[in-house]
Amino acid sequence: MSYQDTIAYLDSFINYEKKPRYPYKESFKLERIKEFLGRIGNPHDGLRYIHVAGTKGKGSVCALTAYMLRQMGYRVGLYTSPHLSDVRERIRVLQPDAGARDDDFEGMISEDDLTRLIARLRPEIAAHAAESAYGQLSFFEVYTALAFLYFREQSVDYAVLETGLGGRLDATNVVQPLIVAITSISYDHMNKLGNSLADIAAEKAGIIKSGSLVISAPQKSSARAVIRARCAQLGARLYEVGTDITYKTVSSSPAGQEFTISGVYGSFEHTYIPLLGEHQGINAAVALGLVLGVLRETHKPVPMDAVLAGLRRIRWPGRCEIVSEHPCIILDGAHNEASAATLGQTIRHMFPGGRIILVLGVSKDKDVSGIGKHLIPLAKQCVVTKADNPRALATSDVIRRLTEHRAGALFVQTQCVADALNVALRSAREDDTIVVTGSLFIVGEARQLLTKKAR
Repeated sequence: MSYQDTIAYLDSFINYEKKPRYPYKESFKLERIKEFLGRIGNPHDGLRYIHVAGTKGKGSVCALTAYMLRQMGYRVGLYTSPHLSDVRERIRVLQPDAGARDDDFEGMISEDDLTRLIARLRPEIAAHAAESAYGQLSFFEVYTALAFLYFREQSVDYAVLETGLGGRLDATNVVQPLIVAITSISYDHMNKLGNSLADIAAEKAGIIKSGSLVISAPQKSSARAVIRARCAQLGARLYEVGTDITYKTVSSSPAGQEFTISGVYGSFEHTYIPLLGEHQGINAAVALGLVLGVLRETHKPVPMDAVLAGLRRIRWPGRCEIVSEHPCIILDGAHNEASAATLGQTIRHMFPGGRIILVLGVSKDKDVSGIGKHLIPLAKQCVVTKADNPRALATSDVIRRLTEHRAGALFVQTQCVADALNVALRSAREDDTIVVTGSLFIVGEARQLLTKKAR
């Protein structure tokens, strides 16, 4: 198989990230991935896992956790989704002796390794499809099995896993983790996970296992009650950011921000991360809780300088990422109302009084009005576009759903991200700010175009 053959083969599997609607409980079956993993020798067994679920911030928490552990001298597997530009971004191994690196996706699986492992799995996938009573594997299930196989092959010390959707039925939920995190829960994927925060929280909290150590971000009362009840039921110890672990913003700038984080695992001053938005302080507190919880529970030393250095070196593209300065261009995959509110707050804080040009594209299953409510009033111009993805909502429908929030913003309709960026750049003065948002699909396409221009 060539690498192109490998990508074409992966694309042949049903990919729920590209489908706006499907029967969730009928489509997601843990029995199917468990059966397949058994067929290939259960490569997930024996690894040490840190498992993260939530609506907002779970990818950031995973990346922050992985960078801290790597800086302490561990080889760390990192499994995240979706990807921005290259499917290989999802599977990464951070090496402890990598030195100073500026790779956006350091340690991602090579084209050769991806091709080799898929060639190895392909006969087993075909046999499973012919024999399984649970149906054919999905893209995410195949890729999750591939991640387990690669992490075992690479002998990682820790594997940090981000759930794909929900948690309870997610393919990553076959592992027995050392520690679990539940990041901020808000309304998203309601047609699959439930129409209340309690229902959504129950799906996310499904990754909590008997005896787990659990770190939770601050939650709305209904979600917090579900998480607490799940922990009590399973005898899991729960530490909550906001009570057991606290954070305070010391300073912030377009380059990053500094926090003081303290609580059950001690106090950390001058905690700096090169990520924007107060929500990243919460994510840093959750990640710090994960790292300290894992190491102290297993009686391993915690070199504080390495903890802080790991946070300083984090790279997590597409999340309040500034990719240009004149004009300033910010990329952020705010995909629901809560994420849009956070992005709006960051824009108001970091760029008060400046002209904002919004480049916005939204998926069909998202709350367009909720997103627009927090972002459109900030914008002088809104360039509406759509991603090259079957889930993308038609631009005419986006504009129709944003009518109530139009205020004084000028709306421009485009049919692809490249055209939208051209419109925004032609309109922008050097001191303006262009914000590209609405979904990670939009951000991924924009980032690829903008970084090519920069080179």
